[in-house]
Amino acid sequence: MLTERRNLKMAASAHAYVRGSTVRFYEWLEQSGRTTLPEGPGVWICGDCHVGNLGPVGGADGDLDVQIRDLDQTVIGNPAHDLVRLALSLATAARGSDLPGVTTARMLEAMIAGYEAAFEEGAAEERGQTQPGKDVPAAVKKLMRDAARRSWKHLADERIEGLDPVIPLGRRFWPLHEEEREALAELVALEEVQALVASLRGRDSEATVSIADSAFWRKGCSSLGNLRFAVLVAVQAAEDKRARYCLLDVKEAITAAAPRYTDAPMPRDNASRVVEGARHLSPNLGQRMLATRLLGKGVFVRELLPQDLKFEIERLVEDEASALARYLATVVGRAHSRQMSAQERKTWLGELQRNRSKRLDAPSWLWRAVVELVANHEAAYLEHCRRYALEPRAA
Repeated sequence: MLTERRNLKMAASAHAYVRGSTVRFYEWLEQSGRTTLPEGPGVWICGDCHVGNLGPVGGADGDLDVQIRDLDQTVIGNPAHDLVRLALSLATAARGSDLPGVTTARMLEAMIAGYEAAFEEGAAEERGQTQPGKDVPAAVKKLMRDAARRSWKHLADERIEGLDPVIPLGRRFWPLHEEEREALAELVALEEVQALVASLRGRDSEATVSIADSAFWRKGCSSLGNLRFAVLVAVQAAEDKRARYCLLDVKEAITAAAPRYTDAPMPRDNASRVVEGARHLSPNLGQRMLATRLLGKGVFVRELLPQDLKFEIERLVEDEASALARYLATVVGRAHSRQMSAQERKTWLGELQRNRSKRLDAPSWLWRAVVELVANHEAAYLEHCRRYALEPRAA
């Protein structure tokens, strides 16, 4: 059922197909005979750096920043892979918005300019920040304002359909087997999980943490079919008359499709890999995550905050397309650059500034990769729709 649901979600649009086809993305890159990507310094990369995996992320201390928000595919690898993945996502969104091809070219120029800005010498003092302070697109400003205003009530209304401490079973949430329920109770009883939940947002470290409700969560796209649980947790501090609630996302960590540098010292456990990558790429997210085991599988746990939102591009507007591309690429660039030494930043920036044509101020390898991948993805998307989207009607 989950596999069928994933296939239907990917058939919803070409952009949705790109988001759900991470494995095929790297297969296409490997099979490409014309495009050779440069080898950048070995840093933690997102590995699945599409537009929907970027957005406002709340921190444990209450701050709010635009960061990478999904690190399932994170590895120590080639930063060029994040650039190509983001460029493909933006190009597909432009195609879906019926924007002219020249807009895609301008978006790639703006994207590489924003990314390079994070590596310039004058950006060093801002490298710890991920939210660029000027030239912020209107769509980003609005999303940040919305995120800043959100409270637990908004999260509860969206996720569990109300403030009652109950997860409503139905289309999104499924009942648990008894062994799953017992395993989640043992997980929440772990000292490190108790400490994580109790410490966030200034909660009393001595507060009592217990499960109010839990369910299997049918959520995501490429991750559908793996373990995913929603756990509603009650936090009762001595000074509080009533318990406060938070929602934990417990997700199975799987082997990354993104290629890693073979000599890179990475955790062998997939959950530990995801958490370590998050701490390097998205500090706000990494500080409220931990890796553990559940039902014999590696999982990572994170508390969902009301401020966590993602960029949803239903339709790109031509006037803002380039500004958004530049902004998002700057966020990714800062996540990469703060992991590099000054010499590595200089060398990588020099590599990015090579191989420019007179008509396009972006690396030729990036343009060739995007053109080839857009063509491959469109053909694969149409075939995917024929195979899966038509089946329910035929039945």
